[in-house]
Amino acid sequence: MRTAYRVGAMPGPWPATADGAAFLWRLVDTCEHGGIDSLWFSERLSSPLPVPEPMTTMAAIAARTSRLKFGPSVFVTPFRTPVLAAREIAMIDYLSRGRMLPAFGIGVEHEREFLAAGVPFKERGRRTDEAIRIMRRLWSEPDVSFEGEFWRLDRITVLPRPVQQPLPVWIGGNSEAAMRRAGRLGDGWIPSFVTPEQVRVGVEKTQAFAAEAGREVPADHFGALVYYGLDPDPARARAAALPFVPRGRVDDATLARCTAFGPAALVLERLDEYVRAGASKFILRPMCPPERMLDQLAQLASEVVPAVHRR
Repeated sequence: MRTAYRVGAMPGPWPATADGAAFLWRLVDTCEHGGIDSLWFSERLSSPLPVPEPMTTMAAIAARTSRLKFGPSVFVTPFRTPVLAAREIAMIDYLSRGRMLPAFGIGVEHEREFLAAGVPFKERGRRTDEAIRIMRRLWSEPDVSFEGEFWRLDRITVLPRPVQQPLPVWIGGNSEAAMRRAGRLGDGWIPSFVTPEQVRVGVEKTQAFAAEAGREVPADHFGALVYYGLDPDPARARAAALPFVPRGRVDDATLARCTAFGPAALVLERLDEYVRAGASKFILRPMCPPERMLDQLAQLASEVVPAVHRR
C-alpha cells in the first residue's frame, strides 16, 4: 500500500475582534491556495473567546473552496442526535463533492457543557459509541431501524448520501477507550498532546482492538495533532507559543515531546518521529498571537507542507 502523508491545519487563538469573519476568509484562502491539505475546527459549546462553530463553518468553506478538505477535531458527538448529525454531515460531503473528514470524540472534561446540552456527563462515552453505529448505517443503508440504549429508529432514511462511500470515520482522544472506539467502530485515530512513543503504542492497541472485532484500521489512517510555532530561534518560538498552549493537560516533559517550536527543520524532524511511530496524517496548530496566525500558516505551507507531501 502506498501511504499518503498529509498536513492539515487548525486555527490557533482566534481574534476577539469584529472582523472575525473577514479573518476566517483570509485564513481559508491561505490554506486553499497554499497546498495545505485540510482545515480543522475544534468544538466548544461555551468559550470565553470566539470559536467558529464547526458545522456551519465547514458548510461555508465548502461553498468558498474547490480543493481544501475540512473536518472537526473533534465533533463532541453526544451534543447531537445521531440522525440529525448524520444528515448534516452527509449534506456537507455531498455539497463539497466528498471533502468532508468527520472526526468524533466525547469532548473535554467540562461537565457544565454537557449540562447545557441536556446530556448526562457519565453517558457521553456510551452515547458516542451508539451514535457512531447509527450514523455509519444511515450513510450506507436505504432504510435503518435501530433499537439501542439511547435512540430508537423506525425505518429512517438519510438522503442525499455522502459522496464518499464509505465515509471515513476518524476518532479523536488519547485514552484507551478512544483507541478501543477507533478499533471497533472507526477508520482512523488522531489524538492530541501525545508523544511519538505514545502514538506507536496507540497504533498497536487500536489495531489489537480492531482485530478483536474482526476488523482492521487502514495503516495510513493514524495521525496526531501537533502544536507548532515557526521561528529561526527555538527559544523565541517557545516563548511566543506558551501563553496560548492549554496547560494542565500534560506535564512539561510530554509537552516538549509533542510540540514543535522553532525552525521548519525542527518541525519536520518532529513529524518524522511521528511517521516512524506509524502516523501519516497531521493537524498542525499555530500557537502565536492571532495577528501572526496567517503568517504562520503561510510559512507552514511553504516550508513544511511540500516536504511532507513529497514523502
